[in-house]
Amino acid sequence: MSLHYIRRGTGRPLLLVHGIGGSWRSWNTVLDALAAERDVIVLDLPGHGASPRLAGTNSIATFADAITDFLTDHDLLGIDAVGSSMGARLVLELARRGGVLGAVVSLDPGGFWQGWEIPFFYHSVGLSVKLVRALQPVLPALTGSAVGRTALLAQFSARPWAVEAQQAQEELRTLGNTPVLPELLDNLAHGAVQQPAPKGSITAPLLIGWGRQDRVCLPGQSRLALEKFPDARLYWFENCGHFPHWDQPAETIRVILAATSGADLDALVAATAPSTAIAPAGATKGWAIALGVGVAVAAGIFFLKQRRS
Repeated sequence: MSLHYIRRGTGRPLLLVHGIGGSWRSWNTVLDALAAERDVIVLDLPGHGASPRLAGTNSIATFADAITDFLTDHDLLGIDAVGSSMGARLVLELARRGGVLGAVVSLDPGGFWQGWEIPFFYHSVGLSVKLVRALQPVLPALTGSAVGRTALLAQFSARPWAVEAQQAQEELRTLGNTPVLPELLDNLAHGAVQQPAPKGSITAPLLIGWGRQDRVCLPGQSRLALEKFPDARLYWFENCGHFPHWDQPAETIRVILAATSGADLDALVAATAPSTAIAPAGATKGWAIALGVGVAVAAGIFFLKQRRS
């Protein structure tokens, strides 16, 4: 199949892979700065943006196959890559397979949830998607307001009111109009678990970045990510939610360019808190459930007020 993509800049190629319900525009906050240093290829995943959907199942495995085919067709095998959310899990899977990617930066990867975290992810994101779909006609008005952005993006950003209105509108528009999203969401929550990459099997640089205030892929899930990918190094983004390129764009640019340009990863992560500071797996259960309920109630009230007006 033919995936839609854009290409900007010059230099060594760098692939950007967005998350579920997104598009290449998810990277708008960092794209120009990265393209000033690298030849950046940003694609729309199957069934997202301007790319056609797959003929068969939509899953991590079939999406990874589609990306591999894309890179093969464009003579880009071995390219450095950055992924966000579901895209972050995709670049980890491609790194595990070997021979597909070079250096990899995985930002807040999905798929490392366990126990109660699975229904929390599935139902909280599913509810957000339903609300966003219902709100499509009034998205410009809602995203043009700091209050609206806070209500709609609280699960995804540590500073939702500060997300640019156009970025918020574009992201929520694609989130509400991605036809393969229900199948993918179910697959991410209940499908095949991520297979591990034994220590020493990944020789190219591998950095996993995580927002301290991630309310989609909770920070404690980084433990399992590191257990399954022991060759990786973990970088913490402070004051940051699920999308570092939204909440900390300048830092994200710096980290991406360093990690994919031969920098010492141990030195890069030395300034962040050690992995021993990760919260225990169940420590965030209470506030996470409260957050999910709070976001749902806030968004529902906001929606009802808009309808009445």
